[in-house]
This record gives sequence, C-alpha cells and structure tokens, in this order.
Amino acid sequence: MSSSSSSNSAAAPAPSPLLTLPGAVAAEAPDEGVAAHYGDLFKEQRALADGTGFVDLSHRGVVTVSGADRLSWLHLLLTQHVEQLPAGQATEALILSANGHIEQALQLVDDGTTVWMHTEPGKQGELITYLESMRFFYRVEIADRTPDVAVVHLPAGSIADVPDSALAVRETSYGRDLFLPRDQLTDFAASHGPAVGVLAYEALRVEARRPRLGMETDHRTIPHEVGWIGSAVHLEKGCYRGQETVARVHNLGKPPRRLVFLHLDGSEVRVPVHGDAVRLAAEGLEGRQIGFVTTTARHHELGPIALALVKRNVDPDAQLIVGPDATAAAQEVVVAP
Repeated sequence: MSSSSSSNSAAAPAPSPLLTLPGAVAAEAPDEGVAAHYGDLFKEQRALADGTGFVDLSHRGVVTVSGADRLSWLHLLLTQHVEQLPAGQATEALILSANGHIEQALQLVDDGTTVWMHTEPGKQGELITYLESMRFFYRVEIADRTPDVAVVHLPAGSIADVPDSALAVRETSYGRDLFLPRDQLTDFAASHGPAVGVLAYEALRVEARRPRLGMETDHRTIPHEVGWIGSAVHLEKGCYRGQETVARVHNLGKPPRRLVFLHLDGSEVRVPVHGDAVRLAAEGLEGRQIGFVTTTARHHELGPIALALVKRNVDPDAQLIVGPDATAAAQEVVVAP
C-alpha cells in the first residue's frame, strides 16, 4: 500500500493576493479569502457572460489522487462513473452518507496520471479523511494541494490562453477551471484580466440553476432534490455508499423537496438571504413555511433572482413570498414535482 503525502488539516489558504487589486471588496462566508467584487458587480457579470475576464476561486480546496488504481478505486466511492474516465474529460461527482445524504460535491478531471478535484472551501480536510479511511490495499496516493495550488475560472467563450504553468484544466459547458501554482496568481491576473468577483460568478450560477454544496444543500439533502441526478449521479452504477437510497427514490418514489428558481420583486430594498423562509403568498406571513431560500443574487439582466428548496407538492404555479419582508416571488421549475 502506498503511503500518502497528505495532511488531514483543512486550514484555509492565505487570503488571495488579488484582494490587493484596485476596488477589491472581500467576500463573506462561505467565500472568505477572495474578492466579492472589484467595484462594479453588473459590469463584472456582463464580462463573464461575454466570455471575458476570470474569477479567482483560490479559496476552494484542491485534492489530488494519483496511482495506478485511482480511477477504479474512486469509482467505488463516488456517485459518478469514473472507472474509464478519459484523460481531460471533466465530470462532477458526489460522496453520500450511508443514508444517501450529500456530504461532498467534487469537480473532477483526470490528466492521465492524476485525478484533480476541487471542493468547497474548508471541505478538503474532511474529504481527505474519508478517502484515507477507504484506501485499504489500493495503489493510490492522496494529497491536499490547497496550500500550493489555486483554482481560477475562465468563462465559457473565453479565448484567453491557458498558461503553460497550468497543472490541469477542467473544461465544462460554462467555462474552464484551471489549477495553477498558487504563487502565479498575480502574474495570471496581470495577463488575463479583468478580474471578476465571486458575486458575479454566483449570479450566473443561479441563473443557470446549478446547485452548490452548502447553499442548495443541508444535512438531509439527497441528490434528486437539487437536480444532481445525471450530471453528478450515474444511475447505471452501484457499489458506492448511499446508492440504495438513490435507486429507491429514483425507482419507487419522489424526493420530499425540490429545487426552484425564483424571480423576486425588484422593488424591495432588501434582497432575501440564505435561509429565509418561503411561504405561499395566499397564506401571508402567518402561513406555514414551505421551503427556504438557498442562494440569492442581483442579476445584470433579470434583476433579483434566487434558488430555493420547497416541498415537492407545492403547486408550480403558486405565487410565493420570501423572507420577513414578504418579498413576492414567481417560481420556475428546476426539479419536476
């Protein structure tokens, strides 16, 4: 059994050097350590939508798995079919609890010798602990690369060159994630600007209805509720923790909650925040809570928008209100009732 070069520490990386760029405003939880924006949120959103600029995601955890058995071994642990994952092909995968609840969401690519993955800020220590506990006799080496490797995002349509120093590249429909040596962030920013903050990145994520671990999920979320079946969960494979729940819900039932997209009333001064209650407009603020807001954003074209988790049986045509100000919200289906 090969020895691992990893540490189980989940210490956050140092704040990004790009926080010293003009106009940079530091992001709040869960995105501490990088910029929320650089002075003009809507301009930054338009840049991303137009395929220009880059997003500093250097606060995210980076973990690698190398060794001859890496893909066959990960195939046993993850919800995704990765046993024969072609080199250079991006994918995403989950790690579930024994009861099928989501514990990790991983963005993966294999470069031919090593699987590179990034995960939510601070989650890499927990991920490594789990991977180490499952290593047994497999020929794999697990490493926490967060201290020396940073993730940056180039949007879809970007014609920017990938620097020779890039250690790995994940190319997806919404852009490319580059794994760069952390000490080259400043040089990268100088040649690939303008820098775009995570608030703009999050606004486009909400617009695209893409779930995020810890925002669209809580301790009891199963993949079916947020639309991760198919993209992150392969239904034709077994042999992973939580697979029984995935199969049972898919074949015999429906999840208790579902993800919805909300158009929020733009006349309100306060935009709802993560955790705000969702209620039926017909019942008012005294009505029962039927869900909660997961992520909100001010979009450069759509105005205030949000994702929310609501009870599965909520009428898709029902008008909703959100938060203590009873902000009006019209829903669009993301996960079918």
